[in-house]
Amino acid sequence: MRRWSRDNLWLSRARVIIEGIENIDSRHPVIFVANHSGLHDILCLAAYLPIQFRWVAKKSLFKVPFMGWHMRRSGYIPIDRENPRDAAKSIIRAANEIRNGISAIAFPEGTRSRTGDLGKFHSGAFALALRTGVPLVPISLEGSYRVILPKTLRVNPGVIIRIRIGLPIDLTPYCKGEKHRLMSDVFRIMHRDLETLRLKRQQGEESGDAVYRWIHGRSRPHGSIPAE
Repeated sequence: MRRWSRDNLWLSRARVIIEGIENIDSRHPVIFVANHSGLHDILCLAAYLPIQFRWVAKKSLFKVPFMGWHMRRSGYIPIDRENPRDAAKSIIRAANEIRNGISAIAFPEGTRSRTGDLGKFHSGAFALALRTGVPLVPISLEGSYRVILPKTLRVNPGVIIRIRIGLPIDLTPYCKGEKHRLMSDVFRIMHRDLETLRLKRQQGEESGDAVYRWIHGRSRPHGSIPAE
């Protein structure tokens, strides 16, 4: 999946700048939570996170033909959001897998925001984190939604996707019933990091990509970021 993701990023001419890799401890399991604004979020995380991990996904996706089969074969962790009783059971099963040494990653918004803004969080990933007790690591991605604009299939070459991996959050100060407090704290961290990443975007930076320049007939402006 890592190779496939890197190839698709290259085909899309999306460039990735990632910071905070040193905040990942590959020796112990963690739960990552990331914002979701475009299809390329998945490609970026699969391509650049330097550890083995499993995706946390809503249970209904496992019923989709072929995709559901692939998700089960790949060890995705299902969370039932429709039935509270089944949701509790699925969180218990997922917690046991994570305690056994498997890191996991979830999109707490539940769906793509499509605007780059941080959407409302669902609580499942935070209940899972509190049940396992393993550190929770926030990841903020900025720019993915501009690669393929909503309601179109047109790829915009040269987009820079910036990623910030935050410091692991120690969950010992939180009680098991404080998922909403944890959720609010993580939302504030990710909202702050997204604003920081947006400020790093430079006007005309897409023209650092050769395909963008070929399509738009522009030379690269002085000081733009070259393609990888």
